[in-house]
Amino acid sequence: MLQKISKVLVGAAVAAALIGPVHAAENWRAWNIHNDGHPNTAAMDKFSELVDKATGGEVTVEVFHGGVLGSQPDALEQVRLGAIEIGNFNLGPIGPMVKEANLVSLPFIFKSVPHMFRVLEGEAGQTIADAMAEAGVKPLAWVDAGARSFYSQKPINAPADVEGLKIRVMNNDLYTSMISALGGNPSPMAFAEVQQALKTGVVDGAENNFPSFKNVGHYEVTTHYSLSEHLIIPECICVNTAKFDALSADMQAAVRGAAEEAALFQRELWAVQSEQARKDVEAAGIAVNEIADKGPFQDAMKQVYDEYLAANPDMAGLVEMAQKTE
Repeated sequence: MLQKISKVLVGAAVAAALIGPVHAAENWRAWNIHNDGHPNTAAMDKFSELVDKATGGEVTVEVFHGGVLGSQPDALEQVRLGAIEIGNFNLGPIGPMVKEANLVSLPFIFKSVPHMFRVLEGEAGQTIADAMAEAGVKPLAWVDAGARSFYSQKPINAPADVEGLKIRVMNNDLYTSMISALGGNPSPMAFAEVQQALKTGVVDGAENNFPSFKNVGHYEVTTHYSLSEHLIIPECICVNTAKFDALSADMQAAVRGAAEEAALFQRELWAVQSEQARKDVEAAGIAVNEIADKGPFQDAMKQVYDEYLAANPDMAGLVEMAQKTE
């Protein structure tokens, strides 16, 4: 009897070896702060579909939109620790955690959005990606977040127009330094609080891209949008490094490919929606003013760069690399 059982067990082991190891499906959760109608929301849904198809269902991604899994800082920490596997993050809040990522938060570091992507897809971008992965948040693809400009109750055409204004910024020392260098009073606060702060006069203005300015209704409580385009900060589709590294090489390639395809989809949507958002806010009465000469704004940033590089001398090479990218 024991001999028969032994033969059965051996036969089962051989069969299992022939079939190969059985992998449990990876069911990942993804965080996204944006709501329906935003290019990133559509792109993250696209990413989920592409991952499922490319991996044959071995990796699935359930996307939670509208920040329901927490604020961006909370979600960033959760992805870093692996409590959430995927996040669509702005690189601004990543800067304080990964110094290399702060490159994108230097005012006027990029000449244009296409220039930004050329930098990120080159050696400088790889340096940033490697440092982020080391911190636990690996970027799979870069997505567009446009150029950020000022909006307030008056036009801003020169640094003097910022003097004395309370301007909401994201929580990053480079942004507060930027506003201070222009003579304004920086007011870091959560994005969800900005609408009421503008309405009640807690802040005099803020800065963001056209789709965000329109989609959250900030155009309803301001009158002017001034095209300073002082910050061009990308976003990423990022994954917990350990979770990604645990996948087979084939699965890694499939997930990364899905992210890259979704990112290209997002960039196309962004271009269309950004143009439409500008038309919509202008139709609603917002005065959009081109700034004829951005030189004085850029000159004012010398102090920001000097202070930043004095505190972070090891970033000088990365800054130079970005500036020399054609």
